[in-house]
Amino acid sequence: MTDTSTFPDPTYKETVLAPLFEGVKTHYAAHMGAINQAHLVMLAETGILTAAQARQIAAALRSIEEGTDIDSLTYTGEHEDYFFYVEAELKARLGDLGGMLHTARSRNDMDHTLFKMALRSRSDAMLGQILRLTGKLIDKAKAERDTLIVAYTHGQPAQPTTFGHYLAAMIEVLLRDAERLGAAVEALDHCPMGAAAITTSGFPIDRGRVAELLGFREPLLNSYGCIASVDYVTGLYSALKLVFVHLGRVVQDMAFWSAFEVGQLYVPNALVQISSIMPQKRNPVPIEHMRHLASVTSGHCDTIINTMHNTPFTDMNDSEGEVQQAGYAAFESGGRMLALLGAFLPACSINEARVRENADRACITITELADTLVRDEGLSFRQAHEIAARTARAVVGEGQSLARGHSHFKQAFEAETGRASALGAADFATAVSPETFVTRRDRLGGPAPAAMDAALTLYRQNLEDLKSVTARKAARLAEAQTLLDRAFDALETT
Repeated sequence: MTDTSTFPDPTYKETVLAPLFEGVKTHYAAHMGAINQAHLVMLAETGILTAAQARQIAAALRSIEEGTDIDSLTYTGEHEDYFFYVEAELKARLGDLGGMLHTARSRNDMDHTLFKMALRSRSDAMLGQILRLTGKLIDKAKAERDTLIVAYTHGQPAQPTTFGHYLAAMIEVLLRDAERLGAAVEALDHCPMGAAAITTSGFPIDRGRVAELLGFREPLLNSYGCIASVDYVTGLYSALKLVFVHLGRVVQDMAFWSAFEVGQLYVPNALVQISSIMPQKRNPVPIEHMRHLASVTSGHCDTIINTMHNTPFTDMNDSEGEVQQAGYAAFESGGRMLALLGAFLPACSINEARVRENADRACITITELADTLVRDEGLSFRQAHEIAARTARAVVGEGQSLARGHSHFKQAFEAETGRASALGAADFATAVSPETFVTRRDRLGGPAPAAMDAALTLYRQNLEDLKSVTARKAARLAEAQTLLDRAFDALETT
């Protein structure tokens, strides 16, 4: 049977090759240019190419780069992909010499290097956003250190704390998320170039030099792993997902706190939309946008991770072009969510009147009454708990303020102990005040001012440490670009 068909099949061209070509133009063209330059420098320095050959190829690469309007290119099928387009342009200028640039490399090691470079820039930008958000939250937590809120457990009022204390918990998670993401980004810092198809090359290549010129910390050691072990993808998106899973929980609290029935969080007018028909409504819809952006980002991450499931441990398209490009949506939606949250939370404030009203109605300071009875009256905690519970039931049943419930407390105390309490009305009111509750929680990690100040100092130092790591990496990448520019320029003048 004679096969008269020619590549590419029209449907394959439209559904796969053309979209991939567009993706390369958008995401990888600049990185491919850097790889071509770095590889050429290495070929010349190792003597695999002569100085004259390298000079001609360098000049041709420069001509292609300066003379090609990448945005205007469309996929015609003449060349399988953008890589072959560049190679064809080299051959058009240099003849067979144009094909020598591809000595000792493959599209396999090139592709994974491209993907790592594209992910590196996006991940560094995302990590920077997370650290900036953390800094804003530390500033907000400091400003709100003493601002009382009602803390909820299981959806019910539980105990008083401060907005600063709540934000501090969020800050700790963000710092840990930043550390996890930073560790995942480290996996991007190992260069696949030199692995070629699978097993490296018979030529005397210098993998370390290419890695250095491209800004990687070092080559990825095992050549098979360079093209097969896509844990740099799964690890990165797993760490990225956690950021938005965790932030989504905080956003849900903001929705609950800002509800009319709770009214603890005040969202300023600039972040509120009105109803088209109900003029009394203040809709804090940015909360909903943050919530769905966090969920969408988490979903994008899952898509990429799950695509790797049960795939063969080898070079495969399941981890390459189209999949990699789809993953970039996580950085887009995630970046929008972080930006919105960074504007939203610092602008919000706590409705202190509603906090006091809710705190009083729900008797959320009653735990401190029990603690006071243990300390001052020598009771067991279980006895004290029973007295506090009876007191709370009585004042709630009468719709009375807890601070004015001393008579109910006296009755409960005498019924439980058979004697009168030494706790007078003024001392009782002090014991059940939210300020007393918070002030007495001055243990490590508590909401009291001294404990919060110590925590915020630690968070600030941790943040600065993380910023230093990212700054050193940025400096190394800038230095690598300078090295590459100088080395490539030298080829043209040799």
